[in-house]
This record gives sequence, C-alpha cells and structure tokens, in this order.
Amino acid sequence: MSTDHGSHGSDGNDANEKRATFTSIEASTQEDWNIILGNLMPFAQKLPDRVLAHLRLLDGDFGGFPVDRLTHCLQTATLAHRDGRDEEYVVCALLHDIGDTLGTYNHADIAASILQPFVSPENHWMVAKHAIFQGYYFFHRLGLDRDMRDVFRDDPNFARTEEFCARYDGPAFDPKVEALALAFFEPMLRKVMSGPKQSIYQRAMK
Repeated sequence: MSTDHGSHGSDGNDANEKRATFTSIEASTQEDWNIILGNLMPFAQKLPDRVLAHLRLLDGDFGGFPVDRLTHCLQTATLAHRDGRDEEYVVCALLHDIGDTLGTYNHADIAASILQPFVSPENHWMVAKHAIFQGYYFFHRLGLDRDMRDVFRDDPNFARTEEFCARYDGPAFDPKVEALALAFFEPMLRKVMSGPKQSIYQRAMK
C-alpha cells in the first residue's frame, strides 16, 4: 500500500519534523503525546483559516437557487448583523450552510458540529435544527411534511430557531439585496473561534 497521500497543505506536516514513534495508540508514551500536542496547538489556531477557505468553496455554487450558496450565507449574516445580533449569532448565521458541500443530506449537522465548541447551547441548537425549521416554507413542495418542526414545539429554543429562519435565513435569496463581504465578517469569526467554550480536549490544550 502506498503511503504517499499527495502534497501537504499549509497545515500539513513537514517531512523532517519530529514525530511520535508508536504503531498502535495503546503503546503511545508521554513523549509521543508531547510531540503531538506541540503540533496540535498551531494546527488548532489555524482552524478559522480552514473554515474560511471551506466557506469560499460555496462561491459560484448556485444549485438552482437565485443566489449562490456563499451569497446566501453572507446575506443571512448581513441581515442578522444589521438587526443588532451579537457576533456569535452573526457567525452562526454566516456558517449555517457551510455543510452544503460535504453534508448533502445533513448540512445543518455539519455546521452545528463545527460551531459547537465555540457557541452557546442555544445557538448550537438553532443551527442544528434550522434545516427542519426552514422546511416549513417549502417541504410541502417536495412531498414532505412542512410541519416537521412541530416535534420541537415544546423546546425552549423553538421560537429562537423559528425567528432565525423567518428573519434571516428565509429572506436571504435575493440577488438585489446587498451582502456584506466575507472580509467584513472575518474578524468576528476569528474572535468567536479563538478558543473553545466546551470540548473534551479543552483542558489538554490550555
């Protein structure tokens, strides 16, 4: 089996750097993990760069919609920002459809997983469920149940997610509506993703 996986990107490992020596993780040593942690921190700090790069993949991808997927995300974030929402909420609006490229059948789950370490449980729930709530406006056109969201009617985050779709996600398909540039939102994204609020690895990475 070939071990050549192609060229590494900017976050890839240099061939000459020090590496752990174990071949089975149960045989790993503290020295091995010191080496890994030394690489993990710089890698983690570049997460916003990777997220921004993936978001840019949505540029020019229309999928039949009136605007491309990046414009939709930018319009959603712009509407939320101009409505006075805080930076964390705006970043959630910006990234809510970032999963479209890899999560064709569960894009909201992808976005929610990326955001989960950095945002409140309420904002995470909103992103995770937004696809079902957005479906209220079109699921019946696809032969689906537009009231699928009603299963969450008693959840304290129902109204928050319903509002997100009605005020920001839903109206963000207008080619004539201005969308602030990605560069405008970049400082917000970097701030929100500067360090996790919750993660199983959080203590180890301090």
